[in-house]
Amino acid sequence: MFSANTNFVADNAPLLHNLNPEQLAAVTLPTGHALILAGAGSGKTRVLTTRIAWLLQTGRVTPGGILAVTFTNKAAKEMVVRLGTMLPVNVRGMWIGTFHGLCNRLLRAHYKLANLPSTFQILDTQDQLSAIKRLMKQFNIDDQQYPAKQTQWFIGNCKEEGLRPDAVEGHDPQTRKKVEIYALYEEQCQREGVVDFGELMLRSYELLRDHDSVREHYQRRFRHILIDEFQDTNKLQYAWIKMLSGYGAKDLAAGTSIPGGSVLAVGDDDQSIYAFRGARVGNMADFVREFGVTQQIKLEQNYRSFSNILDSANQLISHNSNRLGKDLRTDQGPGEPVRVVESPRDLDEAQWIVDEVKQLVRDGMARQEIAVLYRSNAQSRVIETALFNAAIPYRVYGGLRFFERAEIKHALAYLRLLENPNDDTSFLRVVNFPPRGIGARSLEILQDTARSSGCSLHDAVSAIPGKAGANFGAFVAKLDVLREQSQGLSLREIIDLVLDHSGLLAHFKADREGEDRVENLEELVNAAESFVSQQGFGRDAVALPVDELGVPLTQSPASQGLDPNTPATEGFIDQDSGETLSPLAAFLTHAALEAGDNQAKAGQDAVQLMTVHSAKGLEFDAVFVGGMEEGLFPHENSLSDRQGLEEERRLMYVAITRARQRLYLSFSQSRLLHGQTRYNPRSRFFEELPESALKWITSKTSGYGSSSFTPKSIAAGAGGYSAGGRFNKEDAPFASPPVPPQKEAPSHGLRVGMKVFHTKFGEGKVNLLEGKGDDARAQINFPRHGVKWLALSVAKLTPVP
Repeated sequence: MFSANTNFVADNAPLLHNLNPEQLAAVTLPTGHALILAGAGSGKTRVLTTRIAWLLQTGRVTPGGILAVTFTNKAAKEMVVRLGTMLPVNVRGMWIGTFHGLCNRLLRAHYKLANLPSTFQILDTQDQLSAIKRLMKQFNIDDQQYPAKQTQWFIGNCKEEGLRPDAVEGHDPQTRKKVEIYALYEEQCQREGVVDFGELMLRSYELLRDHDSVREHYQRRFRHILIDEFQDTNKLQYAWIKMLSGYGAKDLAAGTSIPGGSVLAVGDDDQSIYAFRGARVGNMADFVREFGVTQQIKLEQNYRSFSNILDSANQLISHNSNRLGKDLRTDQGPGEPVRVVESPRDLDEAQWIVDEVKQLVRDGMARQEIAVLYRSNAQSRVIETALFNAAIPYRVYGGLRFFERAEIKHALAYLRLLENPNDDTSFLRVVNFPPRGIGARSLEILQDTARSSGCSLHDAVSAIPGKAGANFGAFVAKLDVLREQSQGLSLREIIDLVLDHSGLLAHFKADREGEDRVENLEELVNAAESFVSQQGFGRDAVALPVDELGVPLTQSPASQGLDPNTPATEGFIDQDSGETLSPLAAFLTHAALEAGDNQAKAGQDAVQLMTVHSAKGLEFDAVFVGGMEEGLFPHENSLSDRQGLEEERRLMYVAITRARQRLYLSFSQSRLLHGQTRYNPRSRFFEELPESALKWITSKTSGYGSSSFTPKSIAAGAGGYSAGGRFNKEDAPFASPPVPPQKEAPSHGLRVGMKVFHTKFGEGKVNLLEGKGDDARAQINFPRHGVKWLALSVAKLTPVP
């Protein structure tokens, strides 16, 4: 037990040693709402964990009074591990986790009030999409007019706004139809006892909003709430935080705060790059205003990068408006300059990256400390080919994840049906896999029967006659037998049983190309074993006492001041989340929540390839950022929108600050992308970087792509480009390359100002001409397709009289 020590002297605490003044101030903040602006590489995780440890060690709060929210399971586990080494107490039962993980825990504890079955399952993104497709097929909804993926996004966006179907305004027939699908989808999920990720958040929020006793209980309990990566929160997550902190539903409308827990928001508005996922960078400013925040601390001391890299990041991001404002600094000195390279083609750019990687490795740098970042996934193909041809091992970060592989999802579907036979999504995934003679027509009949009877597919099987009914009955009987045989078995034994008796192993062993799938299924058993050992499940797992609301207490009865003989809720305790679940149910929850996490691959030292979005939170000794061209980075979709352009700049800021020692920026004069060769000028971001920090490997003034940039249209976000990202000569921020004087008429017969016809792009007007012979090319403005550079040796152009 921690004892309150009001005479505690902060400077004497060993855990506060080696903190810089800003970090120390953040860790020892007095009770109250506060905002920590944590720059890249400024020790944010250290500050968060030390803050929790300091609160506990000084007796300001008990372990059960802390709620810490992170954005990844990896970050949550890292925080728990660090706290375990800092404090002489079991911290694994504390409320530390992601928004989805904590909401899942809350709903498990109050499933009746939340109108959910005790065995409710979580739909991952792919399962949700399958459920929507099934629904649309049942109701004969045209999937061409209403694509399932777009419907999924619509439903997710509604939930992030906190809107149920009856609250969504349908301003046009298409939106009204999507609202109708949303309502049908909700009914289906409720009937099957499943929830998607958005539902976890929304239903948890509604639970707090609609039940005063539950809300007030948690407001009293959580005296200190800490939110990591606050810049990435969406509207609903922010509202959820308000509820838990004492910013209650009744007071929310009035815009006034009531006494409650202290909220410490930690984030960096300069690294807000997930607007496409619903993240709202404005939540930080709203938090300062609505919570009356008077304590703001900036963590600007960077421990990652040299000053040339940081100066580049600072000057670039200074071009964004409405920032809360900070400047990174370091004591490590200037370091290497930022190297800039221009290549004729993307193939040459890739080869230059490969050659530089080879040199870095020869100089002693580990390949895993080298990262190649790109704005678009489509850029990776050329780089991968070059690395492969050079026999340089590489890994594409964020590839297919373990729990998303088809064979694993099949096995998990069987396991989910053991826990919840009414899970129609899992039922449909494996009812005919491995094949057992059930056709599409039989499935349609079963679904029609289930819908008309208002029951699950499992329960509707008994009403299906004939051969189809027999096949369905055999499948259900198999599930019933597996369920009965699994009683009393360990998690590993249950999975072994399912893999053998479901026919999955036999099916893939019979497939000549199924060896990898068999190994993956066998790895599922290993994953379960690891989960059991890490979470402390097993046959001897103990039940824990519960509080007055039925919430399992995460400390021992003695440590809570309770009678050790207090009646307990039957079941197992997940030592990470505190849920009372069977080991199988806990493992299925773990699999669903982990499905979105990147799985590190064991193996040889390899160069890391990834999008800039995937790189957030990572750092490397050397970083290459390729494709630094207008229309690519910044992306063409952002060029006509101020907010979009500022997010692109934040994305570039993230890319720059991933580098510790060396940073390389490259662009090419031509790039084959999306099936066509593009000729885009270099990125405007080069003109927003300090020249003193740059080293141009190729001349800054060489080639058309190196034309200087004048940010005359930056405020409007136009930048001389149309909404489609095409170059407009009439408003060009880039100086046009000079046309060399021609002493004789060119062989192609074209001249500036001439109208020409192209079989694909139609009629256009020649803006510029350059080069001779096979190297000749023309810049042509096509009214319907924008400005394009065409190689005249390839393009078939016909002069128009």
